[in-house]
Amino acid sequence: MLRLTSQIVRNQNSLVAINASRCLATAAKLNEAPPKKPKADKAIAPNKSFVANFFRGKVESSQVFPYPYNLTEEERETLSMVIDPVTRFFVDVNDPLKNDDAANIDQNTMDALWELGAFAIQVPTELGGMGANNTQYGRLCQIVGANDLGVGITIGAHQSIGFKGILLYGTDEQKKKYLPQLSTGKVGAAFALTEPASGSDAASIRSRAVLSPDGKHYILNGSKIWISNGGWANIMTVFAKTEVTDPNTGEKKDKITAFVVERGFGGVTNGPPEKKMGIKCSNTAEVYFEDTKIPVENVLGGVGNGFKVAMNILNNGRFGMAASLSGTMAACIKKAAEHASNRVQFGKKIEEYGAIQEKLARMALHQYATESMAFMISSNMDAGSKDYHLEAAISKVFASESAWFVCDEAIQILGGMGYMKQTGLEKVLRDLRIFRIFEGSNDILRLFVALSGIQFAGAHLKELQRALKNPANNLGLLFKEVSKRAYRKAGIGGVDFTGSVDSSLADSAKLIGQSIDAFGQTVESLLVKYGKNIIDQQFLLKCLADQAIDIYASACVLSRCSRSIEQGLESVEHEKLLTKAWCTEAAERFISNNKKIHDTRYTTIYPKYTQISKNICAAQGVANSNPLNV
Repeated sequence: MLRLTSQIVRNQNSLVAINASRCLATAAKLNEAPPKKPKADKAIAPNKSFVANFFRGKVESSQVFPYPYNLTEEERETLSMVIDPVTRFFVDVNDPLKNDDAANIDQNTMDALWELGAFAIQVPTELGGMGANNTQYGRLCQIVGANDLGVGITIGAHQSIGFKGILLYGTDEQKKKYLPQLSTGKVGAAFALTEPASGSDAASIRSRAVLSPDGKHYILNGSKIWISNGGWANIMTVFAKTEVTDPNTGEKKDKITAFVVERGFGGVTNGPPEKKMGIKCSNTAEVYFEDTKIPVENVLGGVGNGFKVAMNILNNGRFGMAASLSGTMAACIKKAAEHASNRVQFGKKIEEYGAIQEKLARMALHQYATESMAFMISSNMDAGSKDYHLEAAISKVFASESAWFVCDEAIQILGGMGYMKQTGLEKVLRDLRIFRIFEGSNDILRLFVALSGIQFAGAHLKELQRALKNPANNLGLLFKEVSKRAYRKAGIGGVDFTGSVDSSLADSAKLIGQSIDAFGQTVESLLVKYGKNIIDQQFLLKCLADQAIDIYASACVLSRCSRSIEQGLESVEHEKLLTKAWCTEAAERFISNNKKIHDTRYTTIYPKYTQISKNICAAQGVANSNPLNV
């Protein structure tokens, strides 16, 4: 059985914590008898997540419609003032090909980044930073993503994960001590979780911190691999096992604890920079801890709470990847469009050929959807939302796969020129490959989205189970449910977004409503059929996740386009084309994925995949014979 409990997925240099334990716990209990004294499920009502709710076939649109936008005029002006110097830095100072060749960022470039404040974008102004909110940060990420992803990883590893734990969980003393150094003192930060022996299970972490006899220090021993900035960071967020005593039972257990570790504590060393496929200029190294003495006041977020700390650090920053990669896609589209409008073949500019037109259009669809997701999530976060983790996970999966597609198509449009190093696209393609792996591998994140949504839907089914045990006292709930199903069967009373979007987008809104109606029924049927064993149906879970991704992307573009229409933006007609095309194709993909869940022509293939895979693993490679038999 797949172990998704307490998942930790590698983040190039670390692991991203995937909190699937709760959804698995719920799934495992779906077939159990209800408690004798049922209590109202408090987790359902307040959850404002659009994605979580449509797993029940229900709409919670407050975080989607209207398109959220929370920048004040002052914040917009501040952002506008910063954009120009950041853009000029990438034109006048940074050389991405030079960085790639040297597998390093030269000191002059690093000094310029520090002077820009690039390493302290979200640190409060009173502690030396820019004090940017998530939406402002996302806009700056776009500029970085459009120019040099290797530099972006260096900056992001420092603040998006390196010291983000101090921002989120640090005490006032920890913040005052460390954030000024990390903002203006040219002191680098890193996030250290991944280990040589650890995979997707947090329990496999072997680094251990033992409390000293006098209770003043923890003594840390262990090693971490693939740590971005690991060769130069002087302050690290490090995760290690500690012994924790249960206050109720007195039982001692090992739990993960997060620590703020200074290189100056002693016993901290690192290996040489790793040689990588892409993002070469970002420093990646193994880090070792030998009898490193950590003051007890450097525990971050409480002893034994390290898993929670890691998960929230990575969840909090995941939207930034979508923002960055929307910038990368825009840069790729620019190169492709410039080439297509100038290159002449067979007597015509290649922009006039349908094959090229389709490529450019699809590239634009992916960029528009990614950008729409990124800033919807960041705006909701800035508004104080706590229910954005599924949406952020979707944005990461969608952005990383879309960016790869867009860059690959840009290279295809440029032909041989696109394959040449000097054009810059081959570097972008190499840099992009890691994004489908770190911040949670896309395969695991798909399971996370599907199982988390199923947990939410499963809680509703448990509520119905309890009601059926005592129908006389639950007539209202049962009547409502029966009525809803009857109307749904008759094609009445389904999800309707037409009132939430501009009238010109009504047909597209109907498509997403139909998808959500069908999706809720599919989730319920799978829960009824498989119960707790749904966690073993990974082929089906992947299809569910892909459907969820298309639904959320469609909602984002519909909402954004409606807002553009309301504001009378110059690009409105173009955005309408993008939105209508996206929603039509997304609806078709949804139908296809739904068939893969229900239609035996597809479901009978999955056991064949399983056996083929087993054959390959048993053969340790290709299992079929050569056609020449020699």
